[in-house]
Amino acid sequence: MSLSRPDRDAALSPGLCQSAEGAAGAVRGRADAEAADLPRDAPSAGIADGTGPVLIGQAAHPLPPMPQGALDILAPMHLVLDATGHVSHAGPTMQKLRPDVPMAGQRFLELFELSRPRAVDSMAALLASAGIKLHLRLRDAPRTALKAVLAPLLPDEAGRAGAVVTFSFGISILDGIQTYTLHSGDFAPTDLTIEMLYLIEAKTLAMEASRTLNLRLQGAKIAAEEQAFTDTLTGLKNRRALDHVLARLIRTGQDFSLMHLDLDWFKQVNDGHGHAAGDYVLQHVARLMLDETRAGDTVARIGGDEFVLLFHNLTKRSRIEEIAARLLARLEQPVTFEGAVCRISCSMGTTLSSAYDAPRADQMLADADAALYASKHSGRGRHSFHVPPPG
Repeated sequence: MSLSRPDRDAALSPGLCQSAEGAAGAVRGRADAEAADLPRDAPSAGIADGTGPVLIGQAAHPLPPMPQGALDILAPMHLVLDATGHVSHAGPTMQKLRPDVPMAGQRFLELFELSRPRAVDSMAALLASAGIKLHLRLRDAPRTALKAVLAPLLPDEAGRAGAVVTFSFGISILDGIQTYTLHSGDFAPTDLTIEMLYLIEAKTLAMEASRTLNLRLQGAKIAAEEQAFTDTLTGLKNRRALDHVLARLIRTGQDFSLMHLDLDWFKQVNDGHGHAAGDYVLQHVARLMLDETRAGDTVARIGGDEFVLLFHNLTKRSRIEEIAARLLARLEQPVTFEGAVCRISCSMGTTLSSAYDAPRADQMLADADAALYASKHSGRGRHSFHVPPPG
């Protein structure tokens, strides 16, 4: 629990309070006396003599030295600076930011570039910034942006005063964790970063679970749609899929041919050899039709032994006659099922989208059906084109 300044001052012994006040005065007025002792980082005039903007306020009273192990636990991201502005100790998490180069012994202002406040170029100027949020970044790559606050330490017997600087990543915590492979053990147990890490982990797990669920739902939707458009026995498209494709072809104005195919003598297969034989023959017919059509064409089973074939971008009669002849020749070859020989044929009727000023699905299906029955009436086992009525 933190103490207000009156409570904190009351908790200190009178002698210690006097020492603290004296130390603050020493920081403000010792520039000339320490110039000879601190050649590496002599404070500029006006800052150390108390006439400049020295900002050691109520929240930045010099602190007595703390055991290093306690600092490492309470503030793992800290640096201890000596009176010359050099790092005398780096907290374990802070050192992880530069694991290959010890920070101890390096000058603080050579490790970090301050963006706010800007006019900081000496240890005295750093001490003048005590209690103020510092915005800084590492000078070498990766140039991670950090936030920091400095607290001065009580002068030693020689009057030299160092400081403790504690750091945080601020809103860049995620970048810092990823860049330096940090985890919850690299922060103080009471650091809000721990809570943030837990929240981030929980959010990540929730998002991953949501993504997995969405993928499963999407897969189930695709499977359901596929099932809704697929004939379960043959694996061909069903009537619903045919209507969908046919409507798209008409809507987009593509040329195509529509062939209606009905098996001849299929009832005799069912009656003579059973429905298992009939199912086998239908699956055999489906494979043959897929073999004789292109990948972009549509083959659909729309009834027991009825099929419709859509030949995309194909209205040439001679080419369609070739396909029909091949289908007829292959379908009339005997099919053996469990020792039984099944014989079928087919009748076909075709209409072309180019024969219509404005093709309609129902009209084309009816016209192909009429051409199919013309083939059946002509003796079966043949193909016919729809002949538009005269006029």
